[in-house]
Amino acid sequence: MKEIEFVDTTLRDGHQSLWATRMKTAHMLPVAPLLDEAGFMAVELMGTVHFDACLRYLREDPWERIRLLSRALPNTPLRALIRSKSLTSFNIVPDSVIQLWIERCAANGIRHLMIFDALHDWKNLSKSVPAAKAVGIQVVVPLVYSLSPVHTDEFYAEKAAEMIKTLGPDYVMIKDSIGLLTPERIQTLVPTIKGQIGNLPLEMHSHCTTGLAPICCIDSAKLGVDIIDTCVSPLANGPSHPSIENMMMNLGRLGFSVRVDRDRVMKIAEHFRYVARREDKPMGAPVEYDVFQYIHQVPGGMISNLEYMLSERGMAHRLEEVLEEVSVIREEWGYPVMITPFSQLVGTQAVLNVLMGQRYKVSTEECIRYVLGHYGKTPAPVDPNVLDKMVSLPEAKELIHWEQPQPSIGDLRKEIGRPGISDDELLLRVLFPEEHVDATLAAGPIQKDYPRGDKPLIALMRELTRRDDLSYIHIQKDRFSLCLKRGSA
Repeated sequence: MKEIEFVDTTLRDGHQSLWATRMKTAHMLPVAPLLDEAGFMAVELMGTVHFDACLRYLREDPWERIRLLSRALPNTPLRALIRSKSLTSFNIVPDSVIQLWIERCAANGIRHLMIFDALHDWKNLSKSVPAAKAVGIQVVVPLVYSLSPVHTDEFYAEKAAEMIKTLGPDYVMIKDSIGLLTPERIQTLVPTIKGQIGNLPLEMHSHCTTGLAPICCIDSAKLGVDIIDTCVSPLANGPSHPSIENMMMNLGRLGFSVRVDRDRVMKIAEHFRYVARREDKPMGAPVEYDVFQYIHQVPGGMISNLEYMLSERGMAHRLEEVLEEVSVIREEWGYPVMITPFSQLVGTQAVLNVLMGQRYKVSTEECIRYVLGHYGKTPAPVDPNVLDKMVSLPEAKELIHWEQPQPSIGDLRKEIGRPGISDDELLLRVLFPEEHVDATLAAGPIQKDYPRGDKPLIALMRELTRRDDLSYIHIQKDRFSLCLKRGSA
């Protein structure tokens, strides 16, 4: 029986997809030992967006989160991901920053890195992949799935062959962040990619946005995929990943060997059901099939952002018009894959075009950078008429002959002007707003105390003993009786 391995993405993509990246470290730590014992190939913890969420909303030091989880999972590799040369935002950052970022990931406990470029311009990863390997990190490089006249099986075969030759990854991934894969496309895409990567393990990463990801993952295993990304059920489905429980059940019935421990998985799932109820967070549920998703290809989380942008201007009723405009711009821009940062760029330009009543009357610096090729070579050429309109805008004047500055870490230290700070703090100050870094560091160490949801009686006792309006607690069921006075628990 072929063994299928699993990467757990609950702590990264699960809450990014369903909880707006608001899971706290305290929510994770109680079940970290269970995650470590469950038999996952890796546990995915951090994307660069999680650094921003930790600083901006949670006031948690993201490097401290990595250290805490690394110590709590000594036997299971922690995985993080980085995005090409833009790393944490729409800004293209110096090579020295990416190099130091990777070194600090390794130093703080990251053992796997997903390093991706949605344009499949491997020159953008020519320094980051060797840098990761140099510090002992295993690297998975994705082929980011999309639908367009450009993104054919032949395109992915060519890009896979180039990747193996130029980057030498440890794993290859099919990354379907938008949930566009279908069982029919799986039948040709997986064998095509496997034919180019030799004996390297192939990983499947697909979101349930259209409801088809569980079927696609099962079919990909039949065709030779070795690793599947999943979440525990409370943070699976919807715009998230298939549930590990469902994958284990179905793959087992099809004769595959699955070594993840079911009992531990059930306890982890119960904990996060408890967290969701306690924190008033949504739990994932299967979605209905939506054919429009294959036209606009906008990720689920971004649709809610577009709705918000429009509603602020009293234009919420024009959402479908904006989504139609998204599909037109994507064609004009050479079919970028609709994931960060390109989905935001296309979406922003679509909103501007619709609200201004004239296409490309205004644009943003980042959109102009894209059409000028600052982010890399576009999958197909940008429409010449659109390019002419955008480079004639006043915002484009300083960008046409722009070249990436390459300051050293020493230069950046002088610029920040805070002698003696750690490399970890330096990176936060270089890449994120100063007020959020200051507020996070002032908040002190991460709070770690949180009840374990799979032990409801203990969780209940901890909650009750914290209340100031109780002097004693009496619990009785059948012959079991327990009485606790204030200060005894």
